[in-house]
Amino acid sequence: MNLNRNSLLLLCVFTFCIIEFSSGQIPRQYLNISVAPDKTDWTYKTGENVEFSINITQSGVAVPVENVRYVVMEEKMEPLKEGTLNLKDGKAKTQKFTMRNPGFLRCEVYATLDGKEYKGLGTAAFEPEKIQPTVKMPADFAAFWDKAKAELAEIPMDYTMTHLPEKSNQHLDVYHVSFQNIRNSRIYGILSIPTGEGKFPAILNVPGAGIRPYGGDLGKAMRGAITLQIGIHGIPVDLPQEVYNNLSAGALSGYMHINNQDKDLYYYKRVYLGCVRAVDFLVNLPQYDGQNLAVQGGSQGGALAIITAALDSRIDYLAAVYPALSDLTGYLNGRAGGWPHVFTGQNLKHYNKPEVIETLAYYDVVNFARILKAPGFYTWGFNDEVCPPTSFYSAYNVIQAPKEVFVVPETGHWTYPEQGKKTEDWLFGKFGVK
Repeated sequence: MNLNRNSLLLLCVFTFCIIEFSSGQIPRQYLNISVAPDKTDWTYKTGENVEFSINITQSGVAVPVENVRYVVMEEKMEPLKEGTLNLKDGKAKTQKFTMRNPGFLRCEVYATLDGKEYKGLGTAAFEPEKIQPTVKMPADFAAFWDKAKAELAEIPMDYTMTHLPEKSNQHLDVYHVSFQNIRNSRIYGILSIPTGEGKFPAILNVPGAGIRPYGGDLGKAMRGAITLQIGIHGIPVDLPQEVYNNLSAGALSGYMHINNQDKDLYYYKRVYLGCVRAVDFLVNLPQYDGQNLAVQGGSQGGALAIITAALDSRIDYLAAVYPALSDLTGYLNGRAGGWPHVFTGQNLKHYNKPEVIETLAYYDVVNFARILKAPGFYTWGFNDEVCPPTSFYSAYNVIQAPKEVFVVPETGHWTYPEQGKKTEDWLFGKFGVK
């Protein structure tokens, strides 16, 4: 099949929107359970009532279902109300509920069809712009990270670049790259460079949680930006999938908690500094235009985007989707905290210790958001069960830098392609590239 430049660009952009911005495909299930608050923007004043509407269908038609029940709670908290629902033509409504403090109220609905239980949910926001964080800023936060960056600066880059002809074409060159990081570790990634004349803006693509290979952000490279998509685990990003599966189940299982009792040894210290080292690498490329540098990611990557931009003044713009690692101590204060949910469930008995709470304050997105200066574009929804909206609004609300947010309330820990396109257009608009 022969593809011209425009066709290839559209294919790359579409692939990026589906893979990078969403956690898999847009969720659909055989039995559709729609749960929606009674205001079109799903947003309320504190003390205002919300009534949830439920519509249960299969292929757009109401079908007989069993064991229809609902649960209403502040997100991630104990139920405020639960009971059964009587459907009429597949529809029902709950009683009215409210919240007295800013936050999110969630209604989950369960129904059984052919012996299988299905779930739907809807989440009402109560003055989310007023949510304030629970995590405190350590007095030596800036000094801690200044010292860490100074130590990183003493380490030689020692980079490697291996050309990947199978990924390259007449419009871009693609490389598997690596460079030196702290603790004798390395950062690996896929670098894509347009082949045209002149200099180009650059985008650092930071990853969501997990251990996996990466193929590079080819769509934006086709549009005219240098892109570097990195992994964070100190291993090449082009190995067979089996390698990553084994690491996920073995040595790197639960990596987000490794050494979280020590701020100098915590797993994410190497990760955060590795993102800064990736910036070092990008700004030294001869093809970089020297004035347009962005960082972008979703979930863990959304956190890393904010953190990298806060740590490194060379970042001009950032784009973050439902950032993780935000207001981790929320659970210790009677409300939802951010992924990886350190202080709830089984994690609570292991990590509810003064030294862990102290360490995580140096790594919480909220404290980086407090010092952030780069303009940012953000997008998310209210139905996120992985990164609770309470947690990322805690970070978003303390950002003083210029910021824009595109909210699609019904989305959870996934996005529509339109969110990816708006984000990309915002970045390229800042670059002055059509």
